[in-house]
Amino acid sequence: MTLKNYLAASLVLVMTSFISCDDGVNIFSQEDDVQLGQEVVNEINSNPQEYPIYHGNPAVKSYIQERIFENILSSPQIESKNVYPYQIEIIDDSNTRNAFALPGGFLYIYTGLLNYLDSEAALAGVIAHEIAHSERRHATQRMTAYYGVSFLLSLILGENPSQIAEIAANLFVGLAFLANSRSDEDEADEYSFKYLKDTRYYPGGVKFFFEKMRDEVLVSSEADEVETFLSTHPDPIERIANTDQRLNDAGINIVDYTSNIDGIFRDEYFANIKSQLFK
Repeated sequence: MTLKNYLAASLVLVMTSFISCDDGVNIFSQEDDVQLGQEVVNEINSNPQEYPIYHGNPAVKSYIQERIFENILSSPQIESKNVYPYQIEIIDDSNTRNAFALPGGFLYIYTGLLNYLDSEAALAGVIAHEIAHSERRHATQRMTAYYGVSFLLSLILGENPSQIAEIAANLFVGLAFLANSRSDEDEADEYSFKYLKDTRYYPGGVKFFFEKMRDEVLVSSEADEVETFLSTHPDPIERIANTDQRLNDAGINIVDYTSNIDGIFRDEYFANIKSQLFK
């Protein structure tokens, strides 16, 4: 058996193993995730007109980084923090209420979303949700399915060593692979809940954004920004119900985004983020 045939046969066994596991198929390693994510970060940094990085009040990013982001990353359930160089960046676009995660732990959140949210718990819910996308490796699972076995063979066999850079370029164009499936979103919500249970924050914060959109009758709006968000974050009403069910099953009091119980931190959010964002 030639080396090429041996590797191909080995790949079949690996693929069979992946298919049988609960996490789905993913031929990329965690190191590949980091390399791929960094390639896309480089693309984002070289396109400031499309992705303008926030250079406003530096205290805002510092506060989010030190008080919220690092507190979430302290959860022992975030298992890849010694592999992924977790970092968060703000995109200066007040018209976009969104956030996204790249493979390898690179997170982005828009000023439009920061300005729309009402509490640290709401932001913590969003950040924990995006961390979950990285931890559960949703993007590279979708890429594995998209590129297929023929591409995987060429990658594994070293016939196309520049493929990671090419994938990153394709990923960057519209960030098309970041449109998550219903099951991916539900799993990210589930893990957001789990992560926040280990923090100072109310663990149901991931639903607060959707509750506010629902009450402002924005969920069914045809506005471009809402449509763009919903294309990557489907089924908001169902996601509210699923989070409420998790809270109920855990014996945690169910409150909505208007609450100010312990763990919500509405006043702190306004004083340190919302009122400081555009200064």
